[in-house]
Amino acid sequence: MNPEELLGQNDGQQQAPKESPLVSLKKDLEFYKETLREVAIEIMVEGLSAYPIFIAHQHEVNLGEVILDSNELNTAWTVQVSTLEEFVEKGIIQADKKDHFTTNYKAAEDFMCVFVVVPEGANFVFYPYHNV
Repeated sequence: MNPEELLGQNDGQQQAPKESPLVSLKKDLEFYKETLREVAIEIMVEGLSAYPIFIAHQHEVNLGEVILDSNELNTAWTVQVSTLEEFVEKGIIQADKKDHFTTNYKAAEDFMCVFVVVPEGANFVFYPYHNV
């Protein structure tokens, strides 16, 4: 995924280039990745869901449960955990799109599914637990 897809396009005005928030997100995901992998596996082993989803944000999101708080950990992003089932229940993923989502979902043992929320919008990103 390109940062432009997540952050929207420049509206034609010349602006000084600013660092994409995705740079700090990548740093935090690297920092969190082992913990996130353990949480994802626990969700699957306990039978809660075959599709764990992490929500990364820098403000407040009413979805899932906070597992890594940026204020407590002195990082840029807070990460919450949820499931495909909650995303469907809350209408974030439409019920008729559930099969499409599960078909494109990457192996949760190898990739974290991250719903990245920024002021301009939100999108799914699959980030590897191990360098590929």
